Amino acid sequence: MSYLPEGLVIDFVSVVCALFAVWKGSAAERVAAVVVIVNIVIGDTGRVIAPGGDSIIRLVNDGLTALLLLGVTIRYGALWMGGVMLVFAAQFSLHSFYLVTERPHDFLHALINNIDFSGIILCLIAGTVVAWRRRLRADRPIRDPAPL
Repeated sequence: MSYLPEGLVIDFVSVVCALFAVWKGSAAERVAAVVVIVNIVIGDTGRVIAPGGDSIIRLVNDGLTALLLLGVTIRYGALWMGGVMLVFAAQFSLHSFYLVTERPHDFLHALINNIDFSGIILCLIAGTVVAWRRRLRADRPIRDPAPL
C-alpha cells in the first residue's frame, strides 16, 4: 500500500522531467519547464492553502500557464509546443467543465487530469531530447571523407 498520493508522485516526476529540460533543453524547453514548475508549485500550494477554492485556483493557474506556453510557442515556434497546447486545451476544458457544472472532483477528473499533465510532460521531454540531439549533432566535428 502506498502512503503517498498519486498526484504527489506525478508532480515529483514532472518536476524531475522539467529539471531535465532546464538542464539539456534549448531556450524554448527551459522557459516551458520553468512555467510547468511554477504551475505545479501554485497548484500544490493552492490545494493546501484553500482546499475549498481549489477549482478556481486550478482553472486560473492552468489558464495563465496555457497563456504563457502560448507565448513560448509563438516566440520559439517549436513543433512539440503544438502538442502541449492541444493537451493543455483539453486540461483547461476539463477544469472548466467541472467548475461550471459544479461537479465534485472524482476519479474520472483525477484520471483525465493526470493523463493530460503526463502528456504535457512527455511533449516537453520529447522537445528536450530533440533539442539536445540537434545540439550534439551541431557540435560534432565534420570529418573529411577518406581519399580515394
